[in-house]
Amino acid sequence: MHAIGIIPARFASTRLPGKPLVELGGQSMIQRVVGQAQQSSLSRVVVATDDERILTHVRGFGGEAVLTSAEHPSGTDRIWDAYQQLGTTADCIINIQGDEPFIHPAQINALVELFARPEPPQLATLVKPVVSEEELFSPHLPKVVRDAAGYALYFSRHPLPYQRQHAPTDWLQHHRYLRHIGLYAYRPEVLADITRLLPSALELAESLEQLRWLENGYRILTAETTLETIGIDTPEDVARALAYLARQ
Repeated sequence: MHAIGIIPARFASTRLPGKPLVELGGQSMIQRVVGQAQQSSLSRVVVATDDERILTHVRGFGGEAVLTSAEHPSGTDRIWDAYQQLGTTADCIINIQGDEPFIHPAQINALVELFARPEPPQLATLVKPVVSEEELFSPHLPKVVRDAAGYALYFSRHPLPYQRQHAPTDWLQHHRYLRHIGLYAYRPEVLADITRLLPSALELAESLEQLRWLENGYRILTAETTLETIGIDTPEDVARALAYLARQ
């Protein structure tokens, strides 16, 4: 199994400019992401960036990085650009979020293992059980519903399913909800295909790119994790991450 992990990392960020270079306990955020990914079963870990400062920084700590176009509309497009530059082939490509400095190697491995099946999926992603009302009703934590085989049926920022017979405060007592963890895996030929798709109606409504793939007939297999990660998107998230490091 030859699996390549690619980490998209942009310098520009509305709420936290220069986010990949933010220092967290003596290491930059992007260095922590790379370090965690390198502990997984991936054959290769590469940072895909549109900024020379990030490129230089990653190569400076011994990581591998490629410079991609600054015009890509999504991380998916940046990943495909980077993969083409590598001049190699892979059984699967893992899209690792550059703002997840505490991503668990086991979470990456769970997706890689799906592609070792006799019939590997087209696409795969992670889900995690919802454990609180705050998670359930947060529009920043997309939820997912699956079929009996573990394939995603729909992703939404709203809790799904709606329970007509119960008050929303009781929903967690009567149904096992799952939320989406933004770690993706693709077969290379499928990644090439989905970068050519136009934004879809459901994607635009929910602002969730994976709905574009579902609307166009692609199937997304899910793996379940109970491990928690800490995404960094705001200065408040940085403070939370530093507090987490202090507790370790």
